[in-house]
Amino acid sequence: MAVAGSAVGLGNFLRFPGLAARYGSGAFMIAYFAALLLIGIPICWAEWTVGRIGGSRGFHSSSGIFHALVRHPLGKYLGLLGFLVPVFIYMYYIVIEGWCLGYALNFLAGNLDLGRGAAAYRDYFTSFTGAGADGVALAFSLGRADLFLLIVFGLNLLIIYHGITRGIETVCMWGMPALILIAFALLVRVLTLGTPDPALPEQSLWNGLGYMWNPRDIAAGLARPELWLAAAGQVFFTLSVGFGVIITYASYLTKKDDIVLSSLTACSTNEFCEVVLGGMITVPAAFTFLGAAGIVGMGTFDLGFMVLPQVFATMHGGQAFGFLFFLLLFIAAITSSLSMLQPGIAYLEEGLGLERRQSVLFLGMITAVGSFLVLYFSKDLKALDTIDFWVGTVGVFIQGTVLVIVFSWVLGVERGWEEAHHGAEIRIPRVFKPILKYITPTFLIAIFALFLAGDVFGWNFSFTAPRFAPTARITDLIGTADRPANPVAIMCMVFIAIVTVFVAMLVGQSGHRWSRHAPSAPQTDGARSPSP
Repeated sequence: MAVAGSAVGLGNFLRFPGLAARYGSGAFMIAYFAALLLIGIPICWAEWTVGRIGGSRGFHSSSGIFHALVRHPLGKYLGLLGFLVPVFIYMYYIVIEGWCLGYALNFLAGNLDLGRGAAAYRDYFTSFTGAGADGVALAFSLGRADLFLLIVFGLNLLIIYHGITRGIETVCMWGMPALILIAFALLVRVLTLGTPDPALPEQSLWNGLGYMWNPRDIAAGLARPELWLAAAGQVFFTLSVGFGVIITYASYLTKKDDIVLSSLTACSTNEFCEVVLGGMITVPAAFTFLGAAGIVGMGTFDLGFMVLPQVFATMHGGQAFGFLFFLLLFIAAITSSLSMLQPGIAYLEEGLGLERRQSVLFLGMITAVGSFLVLYFSKDLKALDTIDFWVGTVGVFIQGTVLVIVFSWVLGVERGWEEAHHGAEIRIPRVFKPILKYITPTFLIAIFALFLAGDVFGWNFSFTAPRFAPTARITDLIGTADRPANPVAIMCMVFIAIVTVFVAMLVGQSGHRWSRHAPSAPQTDGARSPSP
């Protein structure tokens, strides 16, 4: 349940609908499911397998597991991103989590009934998050984000302190059913919308569903490299592959546990919440009230925090359903954020010998600095966007690629295949052997190359008349002839570099410790999780 809670998060109910609205075609869904079959599910099997093998040798952190498997002095550094990625993502993820809680309470208080004009909701979001200027989110009021960040930051650390079984697992056991019940209530309301305005018959529920699912010009859609890039990126983000979370949780399992079925169950739960619930609530509801013109090209935050509040304002019972929607987002966010520090805690416990209390305090101080940077330097959400891009996107792609290469080429597909099936009630189809060894790594590297070409070097995704121009990701750091470098982006990169070097030094010291005294193998009873 903790793994399912980690996977089901804001990506399901915000990011996925945002991409579906942006690309507005069933072609995106075809690319999405292709990426799921060729990247998502195979890497999930690989990550669960590698994690359990590492756990059988007494390691629970990415660095420790790669140290045990690769058997090279540099092996432990392959797991460095398994510590850094979830910790950095946590820094801005809980800021967004605070937004969700704040919007839920403001809906409940009636503060988000701002009429039918789109500008009012955009202005509210700008004011609430501080996107208009740095520092303005620090007001400690119901209409600002800082109060809610303090609440969710403290709540997360309190739950994480109590360990996996008594803390994270318990919250997920209650939170996941509550999340699904709320989502079903919202889905029923959306599916009964019909045609709210008889004067606009084209803005109907059925046309909203068609906007998302109808393939239209499949060939033209699938020929767009950016569509494949977006689909593959969403699969990575939504399944938490490459985050370092699954590999840590899997390390507490034994050979009696069915990791093949467990990974498929987690994937299926995530896809149900994402496609069936998240996609069918957000996009059709927005289309029904605003039409295609109101949602086409919308990004994640635009659709979730600006468009949907406007939709709820025009809907019967909108205040209640607005509260439920953002409560849903908050529950989805907290079940994910609770898992993000566990890889770091596992490393600090086995790599430095810290107790759980000390580990939580250590990570709490680091993430508090990062979250404050994201909250304070909020103009244009520049700090959030910078960390998300270079760690939450680039870092995740690199870590996922390293993981599948270690599974397929270092551990070996045949050995990994055998290890994966210990305790398994079902068998992985043999067709996934060549997929894991050849297709998945090639697909990942190709997608990552497209990503760098488009989002870093500014390729226009044209093969006939290609153009390259450095994107804002680069010009923010080096500036241009017309515009100086962005100091907030530079500060964030310096912060990332300092933390990375510091953690790398710790991992180096831990490697010496592991070489002298390998951790003991875990017990096989119910006391496997590192709860205090």
